Amino acid sequence: MEEVLNVEGTVMQVLPGTMFRVELPNKQMVLAHIAGKMRKRFIRMVVGDRVKMEMSPYDLSKARIVYRLTKNLMPPQKRRPNFRR
Repeated sequence: MEEVLNVEGTVMQVLPGTMFRVELPNKQMVLAHIAGKMRKRFIRMVVGDRVKMEMSPYDLSKARIVYRLTKNLMPPQKRRPNFRR
């Protein structure tokens, strides 16, 4: 079986045809497309999402997005008691 490189990155630009420009931690930009299972499940991605990708060791300029990482930017809000009657 062919070896793949698993990397994480951040979506920087959304392109037509379910293509994305993704920035790797080393500031390199790659062109990525969505894996078939993500397309089938209608997983949406926007600029700023962190993603896991698979890359071929033969072409390091292209990748396949296989997972969208959750982003916990804001802590959960505490509920205030409702004193209205």
